[in-house]
Amino acid sequence: MIAPSILSADFARLAEEAAAVKGADWLHVDVMDAHFVPNLTLGLPIVKSLLKATDIPLDCHLMIEDPDRWAIGYAEAGAHNVTVHAEAIVGDPRAVARDLRAAGAKAGLSLKPGTPLDPWVEVLRDYDTLLIMSVEPGFGGQAFIPEVLDKVRAARRMVDTGHLKVVIEIDGGINDDTIDQAAEAGVDCFVAGSAVYGAADPSRAVAALRERAAQHRR
Repeated sequence: MIAPSILSADFARLAEEAAAVKGADWLHVDVMDAHFVPNLTLGLPIVKSLLKATDIPLDCHLMIEDPDRWAIGYAEAGAHNVTVHAEAIVGDPRAVARDLRAAGAKAGLSLKPGTPLDPWVEVLRDYDTLLIMSVEPGFGGQAFIPEVLDKVRAARRMVDTGHLKVVIEIDGGINDDTIDQAAEAGVDCFVAGSAVYGAADPSRAVAALRERAAQHRR
């Protein structure tokens, strides 16, 4: 699965930029609040507008403080998948997942590059997606951190053995060079920003990334 990140798109033309990635599996929307991460991007009103402008399922990645309070609004608006950061959850992470699912969305849990997987394994039984960050969250265009692939491999083993039932997603620095490594490690869904929106034909870039990932998938 390929999920183009609109963080690399032209914010003044979001409806057109969404249409430009026809064939994408998900459209990745980075919500940043300038508190949990130092950048400020967009919020629920823009997501609601995007939902009216595209049929591509929205994959909302909430890099915000207090997701326990705010995440439910994105699910209720119609986002397909709503991902919260493990490091930002204030209360019961399982309750957050249950609330997202009850509102009609898939529930995702994201881990920063330095956050270990092991403490979150049992919690992930209540989630649908695991988003492993391969850059520090906050800004697009960063270099891929290959060390996170050990975390991907560990999650892949748990999925393959039936211990977990999550889609393994990766976000950060994914391009023609790094997607091979990520696919070999066992990633299911690849978030790509500049590799898609920096291409002359974003839709063709999506197809090329998908084909390359398939060739290297274990």
